[in-house]
Amino acid sequence: MSEEIKDIIAGLDQRIRLYKTKLHDLQRKLEKVEGEIKTTTKYLDLAETLYRVEVEKAKSPLQSGGSAEEERKGGEIGDPSQFILLERTKYAGLSVLQAALILFKERGGAIHAKEIYLQLEAGGMRIRGKTPVTSVSTSLSRDGRFKKVLPNTYQLVEEAGSQAPFVNNP
Repeated sequence: MSEEIKDIIAGLDQRIRLYKTKLHDLQRKLEKVEGEIKTTTKYLDLAETLYRVEVEKAKSPLQSGGSAEEERKGGEIGDPSQFILLERTKYAGLSVLQAALILFKERGGAIHAKEIYLQLEAGGMRIRGKTPVTSVSTSLSRDGRFKKVLPNTYQLVEEAGSQAPFVNNP
């Protein structure tokens, strides 16, 4: 092989590595932007929902004859906007295991990893990675508080010992 061809091949090889690196960097940036879009979309949905609830609350004293003082109290347990906000941020800032423990204690029974993931995501948790259901499943299988009772289906150990496994589907 001539020296000129070797130089061409080496140059092309160097460009291929450079383009692969650039492509990898761009893919990471894209994943980050997609995550930010997903988070922003959730917050927009939450804000729009809260807006609709507040508009309905503002209309209801006029229709039901409630006083302005009753309307200002707003932060009570029965306040729909507070409920929506709490449900959508329920698991934010918690680890997968902490959030799953809360979920299992609330629902009881055995729950499939995909359902756990969907509930955690709906509660404000963001699980990074290409296979979040597998991440949830792996976390649960490594923790002694959870027992695998069916494929990708887990139950709290204290419940698993006291009853036959059943899948809790809402």
